[in-house]
Amino acid sequence: MTKRVLSVGQCVPDTNSLVRFLTSNFNVEIDQSDVEVDTFEKMKKQSYDLVMINRKLDADYSDGIELIQKIKESSEVKSSRLMLVSNYPEYQQEAVQAGAEYGIGKNEYQNPETVEKLKPYLG
Repeated sequence: MTKRVLSVGQCVPDTNSLVRFLTSNFNVEIDQSDVEVDTFEKMKKQSYDLVMINRKLDADYSDGIELIQKIKESSEVKSSRLMLVSNYPEYQQEAVQAGAEYGIGKNEYQNPETVEKLKPYLG
């Protein structure tokens, strides 16, 4: 069964790396969003198995953890698992406190452990 992922706020090179990693390891369809407004519009229409939010959204450099908080507080969006994309453990902890799953860093795409970490959501 194909899983649905929403990638939020990644720059072009990071988007390419994330898409390559996810499609090489999972049966997924990936939508993309650059800013908060677009993210909310997509999440109102579609439930995602996983929403992967960059720590700093590339388009406007807004804060990914703040976006996680807004999504969690919103009754307008469909229920989805949220995950921060960041190499920094302290930001991962903040994201978890905001209601996200403990995420992954973009430097972890080559690690077999990363695939195992995502299997509960995408496997």
